[in-house]
Amino acid sequence: MKTVPAPRLRAVLSPLLGALSILLVWQFLMPALGVPAYILPTPLAVAQKFADEWRFLLENALPTIVESLAGFFLGNGVAVLLAVVFVMSRTLREAYFPVVLVFNTIPILALAPIIILIFGLGMLPKVIIAAVICFFPTLVNMVRGLNMASSNEMELMHVLSASRREVLVHLRLPRSVPLLFASLRIAATSSVIGAIVGEWIGANQGLGALIIQSTFNYQSDRLFAAVLLASALGLLYYAIVAAVEHRLVRRPG
Repeated sequence: MKTVPAPRLRAVLSPLLGALSILLVWQFLMPALGVPAYILPTPLAVAQKFADEWRFLLENALPTIVESLAGFFLGNGVAVLLAVVFVMSRTLREAYFPVVLVFNTIPILALAPIIILIFGLGMLPKVIIAAVICFFPTLVNMVRGLNMASSNEMELMHVLSASRREVLVHLRLPRSVPLLFASLRIAATSSVIGAIVGEWIGANQGLGALIIQSTFNYQSDRLFAAVLLASALGLLYYAIVAAVEHRLVRRPG
């Protein structure tokens, strides 16, 4: 029977024990200090809300899941394509890459109302907001990754009479994969944030809308349940991206 190595076991147990200690403090110390339940419900109250309203919570999670996933694929797909264009064309990179970086300085909370105003109150603007929040880290890292080939490697490709497309496919793209996945891990959680921000501003369904409604109605247990569900979505996306990266990039042999 295989035994789990001590360092790996500790790496799993340490965060679990840390989380458990926080939950215990939250469950027993906060009420003892007189913190009202309508401000900070206990973990058991939040768990009870999950048990009582799981169907309602999942119904509101579904639009957020669709918006965040669509935004994730749209934002990262456009970022990868644009990074390739910038690397292949120095003229376009010098003309538009600084503009894109300046555009990135606009806070998403300031940009979201403009997107809602242009595209209306449907699902599309939420997808665009999630895509925008995923787009910039991936674009910047992909441009860096595509330019990571060393001068010796580029010279070797030149000696082999490789075309620009062959250099891109066989050298630049493989070099960019680690940075791409680093960006995708960030975008995996950011896409949920983007969808929720869009729902804050103009939606009557979704986790973002539920968070706003619960806040105004002082339904703190429902508020915490929605927040924890949104966090779980981000962690799930992150784990999926990490698993794909492990298979494609870190497979032994």
